[in-house]
Amino acid sequence: MATPAQIVKQELPIVALVGRVNVGKSTLFNRIIEKQKAIVSSIAGTTRTRNIAIASWRGRNFSLVDTGGLTFSEDIPLEKEIIEQTELAIKEANIVLFVIDIQAGILPQEYELAKRLAKDRRKIIFVANKADNERLRSDIYEHEILKLGFGEPLPVSAANGTNIGDLLDIVYKKLAKIKKLPKESKEIKPIKIALIGKPNVGKSSLFNDLIGKKEVIVSEIPHTTREPHDTLVIVDEQPMLFVDTAGIRKKARVSGELEISGVGKSIEMIKKSDIVLLVLDSNEQITSQDQQLAGFLRENTKSVIIVINKWDLAEENTDSFRNETKEKIYAAFPHLDYAPIVFTSAKTEYRVHQIFPLITRAWQERQTIIPENELAEFFKKITRQHRPARGKGTRHPEVLGFHQIHNNPPMFEMQIKPKTSVHFSYVHYIENRLREKFSFFGAPIVIKLTKLKRNI
Repeated sequence: MATPAQIVKQELPIVALVGRVNVGKSTLFNRIIEKQKAIVSSIAGTTRTRNIAIASWRGRNFSLVDTGGLTFSEDIPLEKEIIEQTELAIKEANIVLFVIDIQAGILPQEYELAKRLAKDRRKIIFVANKADNERLRSDIYEHEILKLGFGEPLPVSAANGTNIGDLLDIVYKKLAKIKKLPKESKEIKPIKIALIGKPNVGKSSLFNDLIGKKEVIVSEIPHTTREPHDTLVIVDEQPMLFVDTAGIRKKARVSGELEISGVGKSIEMIKKSDIVLLVLDSNEQITSQDQQLAGFLRENTKSVIIVINKWDLAEENTDSFRNETKEKIYAAFPHLDYAPIVFTSAKTEYRVHQIFPLITRAWQERQTIIPENELAEFFKKITRQHRPARGKGTRHPEVLGFHQIHNNPPMFEMQIKPKTSVHFSYVHYIENRLREKFSFFGAPIVIKLTKLKRNI
C-alpha cells in the first residue's frame, strides 16, 4: 500500500482574513500577496473554500488565508460549510484581520461575527476596507463601528493600496509580540499536479482524499469549486503540490462571470502543472467536451493520468470489465494513449493511494534523457526493421539523423532529406518503438520533423 500524504507545515505564522460578504477580502488578499490568485467579483459569496498563499513583508514570509464571506443565513447555499471553513481559519490563525466595508457601514452580520471573535480579541486587527479617499477614512470614528468593541479600525483601500504597508507593519509587530515572526520559507520544488474534469466528477472529494484532510468544500451543487485550491504534501520524501480546480464544461454552457473566471483559472492551472489527473465519472458517457479537454492536454504536452472515479457505483469490478472500460476510454481519447488509467472511488477511498506511485513514475520518466549513442543504435535498428514510409512527396524519404533535443516533456528531432516527406504513420511507429524501449510512462512524446538544407 502506498504511503499516505503528509501535509507540509512550513511553520510560517498564519494571518486570516474574515468578514461578511462583499467587504473586499479577496481584493485585499490579492493586494497583499501581489498576485491575482483569488477571483474577485461583486457577486456575494464568490469565495467559498479558503484560499491560502504566502505573503512577504520586509523580506520575510507569512501564510495568508482568505475566507468565504459570511451571511449567517440558512437560505444561502453552502453557508454552513463556509462558516466551518472560517471557524477553522480563525482557530489556526495567529492573527485575524476582521474586515468591514467602510462605505456600506455596519450590518447585522458584523455584530454576529464580532460576538464570535470576542474570545480571540488579542489576535484581532480591525480593518476598514474601501476607504478609498480622505472623507471615507474619517468615517472610522462612526458610533456603529465603535460599538463592535474592537476600537477604531485601520482604514485601508485594497483597490488603490492606501495604508496596506501600515497594515502589514501592524501585522509584523503583533506577530513579534507573540513570538511568531515571519520567516524565510525554505524553497521547495514540488511536482505540480492539477485535478481537471467536468463539474461533479468528484475532483474535490478526490483532492481531500489525496492530501488526507477535508480541505475543500464538497457538495452535489454544480460549480461548488470556483477557484483553484492548492495544498503541498510529502509522499515518500517527494513534495507534491495538488491543485483542485473548477469544473470545465462546453463553452456554450458556461454562464456567469464566476464560472467564466473559474474555468479560466482551471486552464491556467493546466498550463502551470507538470502532471494532470484527468478525472472522469464512471457512470457517465465520455462526451465531446471530455475529448476536447484531452486534446488540450496533449497540445500542451502534459503528462496525464486518467482517473475513473466513482468506481464503487460501477456495474461490476472484474478484470475483464476494467479492461473493457480501458479499451473504450483509449478509443475515445486516441491522443492520450500514453496515459495510464486508474479506477478509484473518492467516496470509499478505493485505490486512491495507488495514484501516488503513478505520479512519481510519470514525473521521473518525463525527465528521461537517452544517451546519444544508445539512441543512435536504437534508431538504426528500428529503421532497418521498417524503412521510412513516404508522405506526400514523390521521392522516398531518407532519414539523416534522429536526436533528443529536450526532456520534460521528451522531445526529439528527426532530420530528413530535402524535398521528401515522412508519412505520419511512420512517426507514430517511431513513437511506439520509443515507448517499448524507454517507456516514457504517462508522458507525451514530441517528434519534430526537420528538412536539412541541400548543402548539408
